Amino acid sequence: MSGDGQYIDAGGVNTYYESHGEGEPLLLLHGGLCTIETFFGQTPELAKRFRVILPERRGHGRTADVDGPITYEAMAADTIAFMEALAIESAHLVGYSDGAIVGMLVAMRRPELVRKFVSISGNFDCDGLTDEGRAFLETAQPDTFIPMLAEQYKKTSPDGPEHWPVVFEKIRRMALNEPKISPAELGSIKAPTLVMTADRDLMTLEHTLALFQAIPNAQLCVVPGTTHALAFEKAAAVNAAVLGFLG
Repeated sequence: MSGDGQYIDAGGVNTYYESHGEGEPLLLLHGGLCTIETFFGQTPELAKRFRVILPERRGHGRTADVDGPITYEAMAADTIAFMEALAIESAHLVGYSDGAIVGMLVAMRRPELVRKFVSISGNFDCDGLTDEGRAFLETAQPDTFIPMLAEQYKKTSPDGPEHWPVVFEKIRRMALNEPKISPAELGSIKAPTLVMTADRDLMTLEHTLALFQAIPNAQLCVVPGTTHALAFEKAAAVNAAVLGFLG
């Protein structure tokens, strides 16, 4: 991807972002330990219809880490500050994995900022992880975790490759203990919402069904024959569902 890459101060976080295409603003919110390159399957297609804006959150990609733990609430506040810094009055939010959780919190805290919301492989409670998903996170090690993500981090991070184990542990710890959003809180989401999951995702289908049922007027999409990597493995199906919903 080659876009208009630059930095902006968002609530004290020197945030890197790129912008692709023209039209209504659409924020693509990446997953945990991901860079915006992981949206290679979505950005070009979505940019045909929207102004796609891709921020990298604290401790991710080209945005430096911040002292202290990383939390979903902090990243949601960063995202709100980012939208305000760019004077985006409202936008579509499409979040993947951790980005979906951040999107839920933004939609709850600042409903006027969110036109439509797409949650791809997001969970509202860490108890929604499958047994396999929790075991994967509990035993994950920085030197053996998804090599593509580690390599991309080491290549892009202003904190240097030696900071990877620090950020890795912050995100791992967060994902094992957060989020803790109640169904009642999800009920406050005003934006039309598409809840998307893989049929073999890191969270149970029952948990995703509870997410879908808790958000008023939500739509549900289960992408068959895929995993938590559905945005890469089944990009065409994901894009078709997202574009159909936003259109």
